[in-house]
Amino acid sequence: MDNSGGFKISGLRWLIIGLVFLATLINYIDRLTVSVLAPLITKDLNLSNTEFGGIATFFLLAYTISQSLSGKLYDQVGIKKGFTISIIVWSVAAMSHAFAAGLRSLSVFRFVLGLGEAGNWPGAAKTVAVWFPARQRALGMAIFNSGAAIGSIVATPLIIALNAYFNNHWQYTFVVTGLLGFFWLILWWLVYDTPEKHKWLTADEYKIITEDEPETTSRKQSDNVDADSSVSSSTIPVAEPAKPLGWFELLRYRQTWAIVISRFLVDPVWWLYITWLPLYLSQVHGFDLKQIGLFAWVPYVAADAGSLFGGWLSGFLIGRGWSVNKARKAVIIFAAALMPAGIIAAFTPDAMVCLGLIGVVLFGFQVWINNVQVLPSDFFPSNAVGSVAGLGGTGAGIGSMIFIFTTGWVVDHFSYTPILITAGILAPVGTLVLCLLAGPIKKLSIQAQMETHE
Repeated sequence: MDNSGGFKISGLRWLIIGLVFLATLINYIDRLTVSVLAPLITKDLNLSNTEFGGIATFFLLAYTISQSLSGKLYDQVGIKKGFTISIIVWSVAAMSHAFAAGLRSLSVFRFVLGLGEAGNWPGAAKTVAVWFPARQRALGMAIFNSGAAIGSIVATPLIIALNAYFNNHWQYTFVVTGLLGFFWLILWWLVYDTPEKHKWLTADEYKIITEDEPETTSRKQSDNVDADSSVSSSTIPVAEPAKPLGWFELLRYRQTWAIVISRFLVDPVWWLYITWLPLYLSQVHGFDLKQIGLFAWVPYVAADAGSLFGGWLSGFLIGRGWSVNKARKAVIIFAAALMPAGIIAAFTPDAMVCLGLIGVVLFGFQVWINNVQVLPSDFFPSNAVGSVAGLGGTGAGIGSMIFIFTTGWVVDHFSYTPILITAGILAPVGTLVLCLLAGPIKKLSIQAQMETHE
């Protein structure tokens, strides 16, 4: 189909990733509602720290299961339908929290929320792989990932303001935050389509998106698209969809294991703070709900800065002539060196200094994760990115699930100090495993190997 006429948008890929950023922001508002209101909910439902940790673990159990399943889902049904399924599930689950009457029902609702919310990450990774060239993928990942940090910034004052508006009837807050996803779906269905089919995409931008593709080969339409394209067929060669790779096939590669194991070790650092920070501030530093609303968002400002900085830095280094391998690893190692700041926070009596150190940790984590989440698209073809990202998320979920449940038990029996020390050690260890196991960061010739086997 000729693309000479019709409405066009220059820089459409930035609008697409902006929508994914907004979905991520809503994702974090929905998941953090229970954490922000934890001092109130645990009191109303008479929950111990161990029981609260168990509720978080149910969320992470579903989140872990759903990471790989969602990655497979996005590779099978495509990005547009995949996000639609994920957001409907998590928005309905978020609203259902209003009906929680105790530990059991709250755990069930958290489980369903985890099933839906997990899909955001492999879906976002696949969107970046489809819409961005290699040199811009870390920045694209940073933009959507900053939704996690900004969502965390916005969530705390928003949730506490809603709770105050509803006179501490926290159930109504869940209904309001849960509705946000449905408004997002309207925008999503109005705007999103694949690059090959999008009527608003210019030929010049398509050339940018596909600049990594060899000129002698056709671009694979791995997102379940057909040959009908809004861009001229003379400009964009179209191939038949490639068959998604299976998990067992992908697990034959040490690069997959490097991503899975490193995220198993390092992602618990992030989950520790987004799950436990309000209760930590309440129990260790004596913050009331108002003080939590005033100050608990501060470390996430640093996280947002880390997200954008980490994505920009690796792209900047690549643009200055660094190899993808050298740029990614340099930024990842730099980020890992920042995260042991949490160990100092464990022994800091001043709450503001403690929040500042936690900010350093979260800054480092976001720099780290933005570059690690790009690795599936650095190593694997686009028809495997969602699945590899999902497997990485599964590793992250298993590690986080173990760590978060352990946190509740350790706090009930000892204190937060052993947990903060352990979290400070995990990032350097996980990064060492990643670098040793992954080897050079470069595209693997998986498709060629599969054709040879056939």
